[in-house]
Amino acid sequence: MSNQPSAVEVKILDKEYQVNCPPSDQEALMKSARYLDESMRKIKDRGNIHGAEKIAVMAALNITHDMLRKNRLINETRHITAQQVKGLEEKIDTALASSRQLEI
Repeated sequence: MSNQPSAVEVKILDKEYQVNCPPSDQEALMKSARYLDESMRKIKDRGNIHGAEKIAVMAALNITHDMLRKNRLINETRHITAQQVKGLEEKIDTALASSRQLEI
């Protein structure tokens, strides 16, 4: 199976777009397009922003904000986890050192 990009049709806010995409990424592209379409429709349905370009920019800002917030939370969780692992390693090292002293 070739991984050469091929044209995939996505529909966003009732407009069709052709996007070149490798077969291995087509499912992710389709999910992304559906997510963007849903986000844009929510903004459009609120009725306070008009024009596809403005709706697209607002959707992009909302999606980017969510992504950055989630990345920050992931990084904070990684940091906390790394600290907990370090603490456990120190306890293990202490326990091993105590065990060695008892053997002597």
